Amino acid sequence: MKIIAINGSPRKKWNTATLLEKTLQGAASEGARTELVHLYDLNFKGCISCFACRIRGSKSYGRCAVRDDLAPLFDRIEAVDAVVLGSPIYLGTVTGEMRSFFERWVFQYLPYTDPFHSLFPGKLRTAFIYTMNMTEEGLEKLGMLQTYENHYALNRTYMTRIFGHSCYQLCMDTLQFDDYSKVVADRWDPEAKARSRAERFPVDCQKAFELGRDLMEG
Repeated sequence: MKIIAINGSPRKKWNTATLLEKTLQGAASEGARTELVHLYDLNFKGCISCFACRIRGSKSYGRCAVRDDLAPLFDRIEAVDAVVLGSPIYLGTVTGEMRSFFERWVFQYLPYTDPFHSLFPGKLRTAFIYTMNMTEEGLEKLGMLQTYENHYALNRTYMTRIFGHSCYQLCMDTLQFDDYSKVVADRWDPEAKARSRAERFPVDCQKAFELGRDLMEG
């Protein structure tokens, strides 16, 4: 068994990356081989709308034809049992790098056939870990909670249709800075953030560990 975790955060040692590492540890506890990929280390762009993956009878049908750093990653993904994506939420959605990756990864297997059938060769267990600074109460006050939930649900729908399975974990009220006194962030209470980090984040890490274990158990 093998699982790949894909970090869509520019930080390699912070909230999202830590949760992905815990997920991989959970998978490893079930005997899985693991790999962690940092998207910000790769050279790639989003879908360029060339439609080479739609050309009837071509070698590129169902395959992204762009040969950049995502090409070998797509090949490796086709050979694993599970993939977990992780991204912080920026302005209501995942990071630009994660979005660009997601476009390229999903679209190549999403045909324009009627009826629909996935072009992905096999089945894949998938998951998404989202991290954000906001609290659920804060989103409710802004009237944005449903908007965010719709985003998670849409990604899950695409991944389920293409790969056969998907779930997600949400980690809220994250710690953004080591030292809040050095940044202009007056709307946040540093002491409350420190308490959340101490009390809530370990729970999220345990959930991520269990997620990795569950992905390997199927």
